[in-house]
Amino acid sequence: MLSYLERSKLILGMNARNMLYVRPYNPKSAKKIADDKLLCKKVLKKADLPVPFLLGKIRNPEELANFDWNTLPKSFVLKPNRGLGGEGIMVVYGKNKKSGNWVKADRQEITIPELEAHIRNVFEGNYSLSGQPDTVFFEERVKLNRIFKPYSYRGIPDVRIIVFNRMPIMAMLRLPTEQSRGRANLHLGGICLGIDLTTGVTTHAISRNLSTQQDYRIEYLPGTRIPLAGIRIPYWQESLEIASMCQEVSGLGFLGVDIMLDRDRGPVVAEINARPGLSIQNANQAPLRERLERVKGLKISSAKKGVRLAQDLFGGEIEEEVEEATGKRVVGIFKKIIIEGPRGKRIVDAKLDTGAYYTSIDEELAIELGFGEVVKAFKEYFPHFHGSLMFPGKDIDYQLAETRKIRDLHIEEIVQKSTGLLQNIRLVSSSNGISIRPVIETKIILDRSAILTKATIVRRKHLRFPVIIGRKSLKSFIIDVGKKKEESL
Repeated sequence: MLSYLERSKLILGMNARNMLYVRPYNPKSAKKIADDKLLCKKVLKKADLPVPFLLGKIRNPEELANFDWNTLPKSFVLKPNRGLGGEGIMVVYGKNKKSGNWVKADRQEITIPELEAHIRNVFEGNYSLSGQPDTVFFEERVKLNRIFKPYSYRGIPDVRIIVFNRMPIMAMLRLPTEQSRGRANLHLGGICLGIDLTTGVTTHAISRNLSTQQDYRIEYLPGTRIPLAGIRIPYWQESLEIASMCQEVSGLGFLGVDIMLDRDRGPVVAEINARPGLSIQNANQAPLRERLERVKGLKISSAKKGVRLAQDLFGGEIEEEVEEATGKRVVGIFKKIIIEGPRGKRIVDAKLDTGAYYTSIDEELAIELGFGEVVKAFKEYFPHFHGSLMFPGKDIDYQLAETRKIRDLHIEEIVQKSTGLLQNIRLVSSSNGISIRPVIETKIILDRSAILTKATIVRRKHLRFPVIIGRKSLKSFIIDVGKKKEESL
């Protein structure tokens, strides 16, 4: 019986891709734009599509001999203009202050003579599409978005989106690894993750055996227990629309658009590809040709409409896949929950907030649940506990130390007066000073799961939700901020 990978290759092999989609839909003039990165950058920029800033270019040995290396910043990316598959790209992270040499993504230093030797190899066509003489250019190094920091090894991930007939057909996230030396290419040792088109959340992940060139599925980031399914791609809708607009601007009918997500600028187009590879099928565990055939001949009037239709046709099946891959449930940020206390249970609206570490409940709700003795005993010693204990003219370290002394002095008495219901007293620092809050233990039923958690008591009467559930209590869930409010328990 054929494996999934073998079936995928039969469904849409390279020859079929070229014959059915590249040749009929990609005219020579459009392929010329895609194959020339500098020309592509110029065309996209003219159409007001975001691209990395150009820092300089070297077209021949004479320009190399006269190039002023001091014009380059401490970090940059060197690229062959007609490079293929990430070959010949060099990512420079900074400079060694002692030696003055630049430092590459693999932490190796590189000197100006070594850079010049590399550029001469580019001139000779060692990295170009057809082995023809090439030029080199320098562009800004995109800054890593914090979402990807745990997943990336000294490089910038990118999102590959296949576009056909103004519609995003399939997408994947490509992660740089130590094996790939900081480059986000599967055939160099990077990792590819399928992306659900509707939610922008990763599903399946693949790596490649570089000896056999065979793709295989993985669940965790190599060397860790960090799951790869469930990563939410920032700027997702915007990225899909940019990819669709790249098709209009370039004139390509079938293309792959590579988008990087800059920490400050958001999506920028790294390049477009007139002959995108087919490993995206394996990352998504879905045949590409089947999707292409479904949209062939449809009349799509705009990029936005193309994106919406594609999401209706090919997205929305993420939850079951992510839950199966991670063992975690996908839930929205608003849920009705059951919360328990000494006096019984209450059904309340809660907000699931991964920006908060601890769970907190409203003071009035805490009293209803049977924690009134905690509130009463606490107010006896800290009548303004819901506010901040300020020490005018003192810095935050002094305030923290003094507030901790007050807490340690009275905590045993408060525990005794609250009949043992007080678990702890937590100090919370902010720009206003130090807040001091009582901590109780309660049980929450969230999406049919029972969670025993410690929660702080605060005044939330003026806020919409009487309960905020922090990430310490959400380890068994993946939070989908795009889901609508859920009423079920």
